[in-house]
Amino acid sequence: MSEWKKICLVDDIPVLGSRRVRRPQGMDVAVFRNSEDQVFALLDRCPHKGGPLSQGIVFGNRVACPLHNWSIGLCDGQAAAPDEGCTTRFVCRVDGGEVYLDAGELASLALDLMPPKAGPGAASAGAIGDTNFDVQTPHSA
Repeated sequence: MSEWKKICLVDDIPVLGSRRVRRPQGMDVAVFRNSEDQVFALLDRCPHKGGPLSQGIVFGNRVACPLHNWSIGLCDGQAAAPDEGCTTRFVCRVDGGEVYLDAGELASLALDLMPPKAGPGAASAGAIGDTNFDVQTPHSA
């Protein structure tokens, strides 16, 4: 039997938006609400370049990654074709207007993934995605 952890109220999640759930280990989990008040939970990481899905645009049962507009299914975490990849999905339950996530999943799923690093020195700090990223010096005239 699952142990459920209360996360928030459905009304705490903006319609067509999300909230982030911090975990002691691993990346945040994004909890989404669509226009039909359905609630979904995914790891807050696009399978493409690690973009924060919680900052994406929710439409129907999908979210568009804010970095490169990949469309990710809220029901299964799967990228829409022609893109390929999947992000971790977390079981979500709504009861009496309260949102719950499975405590076992929060404590065990996708703990090995790290958030992407960007900005100066990101490549030397183990950036996700482009391994040759670095700050470029300005072009001289």
